[in-house]
Amino acid sequence: MAWAAIALSLRIAAVATVCSLPVAIAVAWLLARKQFWGRGLLNGLVHLPLVLPPVVTGYLLLVVFGTQGPVGGYLRDTFGITLAFRWTGAALAAAIMAFPLVVRAIRLGFEAVDPGLENAAATLGAGRVRVFVKVTLPLIGPSVLAGAVLGFAKALGEFGATITFVAAIPGQTQTIPTAIYALLQVPGSDGAVAVLVAVSIALALGTLALAETLSRRMQRRIRE
Repeated sequence: MAWAAIALSLRIAAVATVCSLPVAIAVAWLLARKQFWGRGLLNGLVHLPLVLPPVVTGYLLLVVFGTQGPVGGYLRDTFGITLAFRWTGAALAAAIMAFPLVVRAIRLGFEAVDPGLENAAATLGAGRVRVFVKVTLPLIGPSVLAGAVLGFAKALGEFGATITFVAAIPGQTQTIPTAIYALLQVPGSDGAVAVLVAVSIALALGTLALAETLSRRMQRRIRE
């Protein structure tokens, strides 16, 4: 059970991070660069998972994306996709809980970029998309990486929303945190709990160390 939970957690965290990253970049760009009606509301919605109890977020996911929910019912009837009590639902819950951290990190990157560099590229004939891809994106690379790492780490440790939305089904939706919680209810499972705790710490430290190394390399390339 322990190793299955570890493998599933890594899979869920990776999917949650990869799927949420493009959306996070777009939202961070909007919040950092644009002034529009509803900007404050969007900012509030983005950060809502940080202040809501995770169980509340999980309940809202169940209401909206459950098989009887408006979105979940539509996905099931139209595409045959079920998220509730599936590992894909766990990835959705992890992505939503990590989303504010990812957006915040990337937004800081956008705000740190000198608009003059983008304007200079535009005056040389580069279009908006080309300026974004060739100038802006490389400059915010370390921030994107930091956001991805924070999101991945948060997704690995997500518990409340996950267990509420997809439960803790061994081999299907049981992640490292939910496996630890389940094992704590079983007498004599201290060894298995210790393994999962040690793996959690190792994954967290390893992820942060890798991110730091990659970030330094990206910053060196930008300076060059």
